[in-house]
Amino acid sequence: MPRAPINRAWRSKVTGWQQTPATAVLILADGTRLEGFGLGAVGHAAGEVCFNTAMTGYQEVLTDPSYAGQIITFTFPHIGNVGTNDEDIETVNMAALSGVRGVVLKADITNPSNYRAAEKLDAWLKKRNIIGIAGIDTRALTALIREKGMPNGVIAHEPTGQFDEGSIAAELKAFPGLEGLDLAKEVTTAQTYHWDQTGWQWNVGYGTLENPEFHVVAIDYGAKRNILRCLADQGAKVTVVPATASAADILAHNPDAVFLSNGPGDPAETGKYAVPTIQKLMETGKPMFGICLGHQLMGLALGGKTSKMHQGHHGANHPVKDLTTGKVEITSMNHGFAVDADSLPAGVTQTHVSLFDGSNAGLAVDGKPIFSVQYHPEASPGPKDSHYLFTRFLNQVRKQKGLPEKPEYVAAGDAA
Repeated sequence: MPRAPINRAWRSKVTGWQQTPATAVLILADGTRLEGFGLGAVGHAAGEVCFNTAMTGYQEVLTDPSYAGQIITFTFPHIGNVGTNDEDIETVNMAALSGVRGVVLKADITNPSNYRAAEKLDAWLKKRNIIGIAGIDTRALTALIREKGMPNGVIAHEPTGQFDEGSIAAELKAFPGLEGLDLAKEVTTAQTYHWDQTGWQWNVGYGTLENPEFHVVAIDYGAKRNILRCLADQGAKVTVVPATASAADILAHNPDAVFLSNGPGDPAETGKYAVPTIQKLMETGKPMFGICLGHQLMGLALGGKTSKMHQGHHGANHPVKDLTTGKVEITSMNHGFAVDADSLPAGVTQTHVSLFDGSNAGLAVDGKPIFSVQYHPEASPGPKDSHYLFTRFLNQVRKQKGLPEKPEYVAAGDAA
């Protein structure tokens, strides 16, 4: 008689079947309890449970500061198979934590099989204090989130299987959810710094911008490295300032343009200090570009409103239509709040729309060099369909300086 298949949940023994104890649990606010096997850091942490549909780029996802306060469920079943390295980190400070509370996986982490792998994902998770759980039916969990929305939850890993149920319950009860939370202050830079690293090239790695043409000040609400690289690729020296920097502080750097970065948390809460600054910067006439949280904050600064989404958009396969060109692009998204398109005042135009649910994905101020998008044109992970937006941004600077503008769309193989 053939031997029955073995997995982490059950082991075949001569005497029969015996269930092995769970070493990790995920408990949702509605009482749902999912048991599995622990990975990464030991302990427990509360967060909002979301799902991400990207098939690649798990390391970039897990180091994206926009995921602060969240427990990420990967719908793709094989996570960890290419290991980890020092090049695919999106938090600017290599030693800093992204704020991710946990990770939920279907299958066990396998040994890495990639020439760039420097460390196994499990060990890397431990170093970054991220708690993981494997052996979960992630399709069922995703369906639950789709139906009921993103729940609060607690993820716990205890190798002995003996959980402190009281502490776990207390942490879940104490977690307020992301509405009303300003998380930008938790992930922003503590001090101003300059950025000149350019994009990655095959067998070369990252480059350095030698002779910058422009100067952009980026307000860091949780900025990703690849956004800064995309700006440098356009010839911009980037000065990165904290989320709480004043308009006077920013203008003292004499920038050609201002960039509003991605980030986590409730935009309405971050907007209490960010919106007045953005409004003062808009008055200068300098070009301005926002991504994700930066887009939401720009919407608020222009008089619009934001709201919490039912399940959010998290993945690298989201179709968006650019209403200014009629083109459809596949984008990388990571947001749980959105700008209400109907709340945008006269003089502000919706430029991009999600083809999944019709939600707002971009805006521009009529007649002014001010625009933003809800998604991540820098990708990492994700497709490069939207890299043209960085050209569009710096073309605004070129126009003000009387320089020739670059074409937004570049054919494959041509120089950018």
